[in-house]
Amino acid sequence: MSRFWSPLVHRLTPYVPGEQPRIANLIKLNTNELPYGPSPRALAALREAADDTLRLYPDPEALALRTALGQRVGLDAGHVFVGNGSDEVLAHAFQAFFSHGEPVLFADVTYSFYKVYCGLYNLPYRLVPLDDGMRVVVDDYVGPCSGIVLANPNAPTGMALDLDTIRLLLERHPDRVVLVDEAYVDFGAQSAAGLVHDYPNLLVVQTFSKSRALAGLRVGFAYGQPELIEGLTRIKDSFNSYPLDRLAQAGALASVEDEAWLAQCVEQVIASRTRLSAGLEALGFDVLPSCANFVYTRHPNREAAELAARLREKAIIVRHLKGERTEAWLRVTVGTDGQCQALLDALREILHRNS
Repeated sequence: MSRFWSPLVHRLTPYVPGEQPRIANLIKLNTNELPYGPSPRALAALREAADDTLRLYPDPEALALRTALGQRVGLDAGHVFVGNGSDEVLAHAFQAFFSHGEPVLFADVTYSFYKVYCGLYNLPYRLVPLDDGMRVVVDDYVGPCSGIVLANPNAPTGMALDLDTIRLLLERHPDRVVLVDEAYVDFGAQSAAGLVHDYPNLLVVQTFSKSRALAGLRVGFAYGQPELIEGLTRIKDSFNSYPLDRLAQAGALASVEDEAWLAQCVEQVIASRTRLSAGLEALGFDVLPSCANFVYTRHPNREAAELAARLREKAIIVRHLKGERTEAWLRVTVGTDGQCQALLDALREILHRNS
C-alpha cells in the first residue's frame, strides 16, 4: 500500500499468472505452453529481422500480418486487429465495448483475467454458473447485459461449445458484443471466425501463444466486422500505437504461413492428450473431455492441493486454482509423451504410497 496510489490502484486485485519457477530438470505442465517449439520458418524470420532496421518504428497497422490472418478465414485486413498478446486484445475489447452500465456476463469458472479487466475499467459483471458437469449453459445468459464473454474452449475446463450454440447466443443478444476467446481453439474446437460476416456483434480473439508456440513473442489478434475493429484500433491508438515490434510482426507472419508446422504440432498434442487422459483415468482420476492443450482432472479420494505439492517435490509443476468450484481440480498441460508419462508415473507412486 502507498499513499501515492490512486483509489483505482487500491481497489485492484491483479491477475496472477502461472508460475515460472527455476527448478532443475523441471517438467513444466502449468502454463499451457506448447512443448515442441515454434515453426522453424518463424525462427528464421526472427533472425532475419534482427538487423539494422530495428532502428525504425514497426508498421503501426501491422498490415502484412493482418492480411495473412484474414486470408486464413476468408476475411480482409479490415476485419482483423492485432495486439501485444491476446490479453491486450481482450483488455482493449473490454474497454471498447462493455461500458453500457449493465453487467458483463461470463462463466463463474473461466479465465480469471476477465474479472480483473472489469476491476480495471470499473465495469459491473455477473458470473453465470457452469452446470454440475462444468459445462457452459447458454440458456442461462439472459437478462440485461453490456456484453458476453465466452472462452471456447473454456479455461480451465477445456470443454467447448459448437457453432450452433454460438449462433444462438449471438442471435439472442444482437445489440451487444459477444466476445469468443479462442486461445485454445486449434486443439479440437470449432472456430467462430467463419461467422464474422453474418454477425456484426461477434468478436473472435485468438493468440499465437498456444498452438503456434510463440508465447514469448506476445502476439494476439481478433476477427470482427470493421466497426468493431475500428473501435479496438481507437483504443490502441489512444494507448500504444506500436504494440507489435518488428520482430513480433516478422515471426508471427512466418508462423501464419507455415500451416504444415501448425497441423503437425496440433496432431501431436491431440494424440498425447488422448493418452494422458486414458492414463489418468486408469489411475482413478476423473477427466473432463478436453478440446485444449490441457486436461482438467480430479481424484475422488485425494486433495488436489496435496497432489500438486507432492508433484512439485518431484519437479513436476501443474496448475491448482483455488476457489470453491476449482479446489478439487488440477489443470495439466499436455507436454511431450515423455513428460506425460513422467507425470503418470509420479502420480502412480504418490497414490500407491498414500493408499
